[in-house]
Amino acid sequence: MTEIALPRPAASVMSDPGSIGRFGEYGGRYVPESLIPACAALEEAFRDAWADPRFRRDLDRLLAVHAGRPTALTPAWRLSAELGVNVLLKREDLAHTGSHKINNVLGQALLAKRMGKTRLLAETGAGQHGVATATAAALLGLEATVYMGEVDIERQALNVFRMKMLGAEVIPVTSGTRTLKDSTSEALRQWVTCVDEAHYCLGSVMGPHPYPWMVREFQRVIGDEARQQCAAELSIGVPDYVVACVGGGSNAAGTFAGFVDTPARLVGVEAEGGAAIAFGQVGVLHGFRSYLMQDENGQVTEAHSIAAGLDYPGIGPEHAHLKDSGRARYVTVRDEEIVPAVHRLARTEGILPALESAHAIAWVIRAAESGELPPWSTVLVTLSGRGDKDMATLMAAS
Repeated sequence: MTEIALPRPAASVMSDPGSIGRFGEYGGRYVPESLIPACAALEEAFRDAWADPRFRRDLDRLLAVHAGRPTALTPAWRLSAELGVNVLLKREDLAHTGSHKINNVLGQALLAKRMGKTRLLAETGAGQHGVATATAAALLGLEATVYMGEVDIERQALNVFRMKMLGAEVIPVTSGTRTLKDSTSEALRQWVTCVDEAHYCLGSVMGPHPYPWMVREFQRVIGDEARQQCAAELSIGVPDYVVACVGGGSNAAGTFAGFVDTPARLVGVEAEGGAAIAFGQVGVLHGFRSYLMQDENGQVTEAHSIAAGLDYPGIGPEHAHLKDSGRARYVTVRDEEIVPAVHRLARTEGILPALESAHAIAWVIRAAESGELPPWSTVLVTLSGRGDKDMATLMAAS
């Protein structure tokens, strides 16, 4: 392929957003006055911990001995032969609890202990963040309360059972569309009432500062590992494309962080029914400013995706900045492309991806077959989670 060198990113791209928590015009801290001190204390605690070699050593050890890092980089040989491009899979589905969520949650749980908190509050859509939160709480001796929409509880029943087995309290959310947006609103409301003893363990690169930055830093282990593995695997050192699914965008942010200063093209894949960057406008939700799906009156509209983890009407503020700066590109795929992508990866590589991850695979398949991806270009895809949790949805759709 013809390689076109990309300009080096501006220093502000994927760096420390400073005390105001801004990524360009996005981010910030739009919360009730009662939560401002809690967010400021969390920022101070994170800055202190992240600069402390002992904290970093403790987290690295937990990630190694409990989460199973480093995760593998798997060449998808048969799929590559069919598509005519070299596909490499970063296997977050092999991490303990079955998704990348454990990276961020172990970091936040360790930070909560350091801050003297005794409880973790969390929201979850697909259930993977809830399972990871319940797991980290059990490991570190914390209580866990997880808010989850009724619709998501029904379609992710297996993960609800896992959370309860791990000792977490799962509280159904019955407001709105009873999905991720509503469970996030409820978790933020509850945090106000118990901020002295509880840490809000937010699951993605969204929310008020410092969450988007902090979660990206806890997830950058994905990109850092993948870059080292690609350097060992590839003669050119880095892949031509780095692709990840995007809801709030934590696995994509962590992956992109490892490659943002390389010539690799960064591609985030949104669900068409929840494509905040593709179809949204700038607004404020859940404490941050970013692209949101809105109606003509500026009201946030409901998102829809076959993948519960992408069923969110907004996108993390750093992704909005990456889009505006031109450093990353964001594309959409339709629900009807997802199940065939799951089947194709399963039958060529023996891997069942989560429905969320299958969005990234679906775009690679489409782009390779349409010629958008140059022949035998190298494409790194992050598999954010495994598909066991989605069997009921897949059985109904097959």
